[in-house]
Amino acid sequence: MAFLELLKVILIGIVEGITEWLPISSTGHMLILDQFLKLNADPEFKEMFFVVIQLGAIIAVIYMYWSKLWPFRIVRPETKSSKKNGKKDSKWKNEYRIGSIGISRPVIMMWVKVLVATVPAGILGLLLDDWMDEYAHTPAVIAVALIVYGILFVLIEKRNVKRAPHITKLGQLTYLDALKLGLFQSLAIVPGTSRSGATIVGGLTMGVSRKLATEFSFFMSIPIMFGWSVVKLIKFGLHYSVLEFFEMMIGLLVSFIVSIFVIKFLIGYIKKNDFKLFGFYRIGLGVIIILIFVIKSIVAG
Repeated sequence: MAFLELLKVILIGIVEGITEWLPISSTGHMLILDQFLKLNADPEFKEMFFVVIQLGAIIAVIYMYWSKLWPFRIVRPETKSSKKNGKKDSKWKNEYRIGSIGISRPVIMMWVKVLVATVPAGILGLLLDDWMDEYAHTPAVIAVALIVYGILFVLIEKRNVKRAPHITKLGQLTYLDALKLGLFQSLAIVPGTSRSGATIVGGLTMGVSRKLATEFSFFMSIPIMFGWSVVKLIKFGLHYSVLEFFEMMIGLLVSFIVSIFVIKFLIGYIKKNDFKLFGFYRIGLGVIIILIFVIKSIVAG
């Protein structure tokens, strides 16, 4: 039985790693998965488990983008040969100096923009998270959110066929732009929306390039998901058995590894393709969820 549970943990970690970063809603997929593959655990452990595997996904983003996210370096004295032959990383061309510590100004400014963008989602999350958990985590809400945002992806991409994005670099993104993206991300409090999906839809409507909208959605998720996870960890505490702790760590590791491959795939995919495919996928998934629960209610009735 323990081996079967381990297989379930691995599969759930794979699904989380795939769906957390593709704009297709991890919540919608977890809802379907839970209908056919339930963990034999109490509800408190299951909620804790899903928090932990999301941490695995976010750690993957930090690992993948570490060079863009970490603003500090040790400044070593330059020799004549290093001045002549060395090439300076662009993120260190404009830096603050505190003794022997160099602080990249572009990276600090990027983090300020990310923090500005997280304000709307942070406020709404604190105010509405419990209410959403109780009333909005229903198949109907998730299916409608999947379909609506799927249609938006298709329509926006069709509109953008002959429009070139005018914001293609992080430095071009203003604080007001960041706040607008944060407002779009806050819509993801509705289950089935997808954090990356809401942010990307917002970015595309604002004229942000697909790559920048996608990467900025990754960066925005770091403080939101870490903050939310810490709140949940404090709320539930660490009072689980050795087996349960092992299952959570396996789920985290699987989610982390899968997320790395998915992030690489998505960034490569959008260099040559748009998001319409994900839009059609979301519409189809929403319809499937509706059918599953309609059939289930008919059989139960």
